Amino acid sequence: MIASIDLFEILKARLGEAEAKMLVKEIEKVENGVEPKIEKAFEVRKDILATKVDIANLEIKIERGFNNTTKWLIATIIASTGLIIALMKMH
Repeated sequence: MIASIDLFEILKARLGEAEAKMLVKEIEKVENGVEPKIEKAFEVRKDILATKVDIANLEIKIERGFNNTTKWLIATIIASTGLIIALMKMH
């Protein structure tokens, strides 16, 4: 967030010194109250968040599955073609 001093200077030009000071203090109170809540929410959920390693492992598993499926598809096509040829020779 913008530094309190910078915010104060910006607000002081528009609202006056007393109003700017009061507003900056209120913003700081809100900010200080929100940070612990955010940290607590993160701590509660961090165990279910995926890391880069988790994502990389998932990508590897997906790729292996795709390769395996491709091999079986090719084998099935070759076997089907052989079966069709064998049936055609029989008739």
